[in-house]
Amino acid sequence: MPRLRKVRRLSRRDKIVLALMVAIPTLIELIFVWLPTLMSVGLSFAKWNGLALSDIRGAGLDNYKYVAQSYPPFWPAVQHNVLWLVFLAVIATPLGLLLAVLLDQKIRGSRIYQSIFFVPVMLSLALVGVIWQLFYQRDHGLLNYLLGTAETPSAVDWFGDSNVNIWAALVAATWRHAGYVMLLYLAGLKGVDPALKEAAALDGANAGQTFFRVVFPAMRPINIVIVVITIIESLRAFDIVYVINRGTNGLELISALVIQNLVGEGQVIGVGSALATILLVISLVPIVFYLTRTFGKEAKES
Repeated sequence: MPRLRKVRRLSRRDKIVLALMVAIPTLIELIFVWLPTLMSVGLSFAKWNGLALSDIRGAGLDNYKYVAQSYPPFWPAVQHNVLWLVFLAVIATPLGLLLAVLLDQKIRGSRIYQSIFFVPVMLSLALVGVIWQLFYQRDHGLLNYLLGTAETPSAVDWFGDSNVNIWAALVAATWRHAGYVMLLYLAGLKGVDPALKEAAALDGANAGQTFFRVVFPAMRPINIVIVVITIIESLRAFDIVYVINRGTNGLELISALVIQNLVGEGQVIGVGSALATILLVISLVPIVFYLTRTFGKEAKES
């Protein structure tokens, strides 16, 4: 009969250490994340000049009505966020998947290629915007030099022209997003059981059929994560457009409108808070979906 191992009880010191390890991060999260969030939600129902707290006045839903009905940049910003989502989902994410599949073929120098494609992910979006400004400059940019239009009247002002700057910014965002997706899918491909591929090959499936009917469905958890990440990335897009022109002249995004109303001379705290709350609610949808699917699956398995 196997001997039962004696369970070691936690000492008082262990309990104190564990309590501190839980309490300190929780306190930091409450102070720097949830408290400002709740205050922003509260201010979205108020009018305030940002000075004395005694100047706060209730406004009900007036800020939300103003945003939806009388704030000109709001609906263009919503359209641009939707466009951002569609572009990342249709162009950037499949590109990252393609890179992952190619690099999973054990080609020579695959580690070097992985590092090259992953470098943009390690850069901040603000720095990515600065780098692409050098590429897109009208008179001295690399792209116009390649097109042979640099320093000529026909040179395209890629970031200054409101008809094309959103597309130029999307290409810059894709450069970074595709590398992130590539890394996640590479991890997913490494985790697929080789026996599934062998069984599909024995059944006569070609490489394309094996991937789309066996490998890709087997990466379902990774697919859900990438869908959520893509949605969140499209909503939190801010750095690139703010570096370019502070989110104006064709680059309006909801996140940029929040900063425009919360910072600067023309600040409107209530409107900015209402925009931030709208962005928060929209962002919670994919997060709740992901958590529901994840914990729901675990509950069924248990």
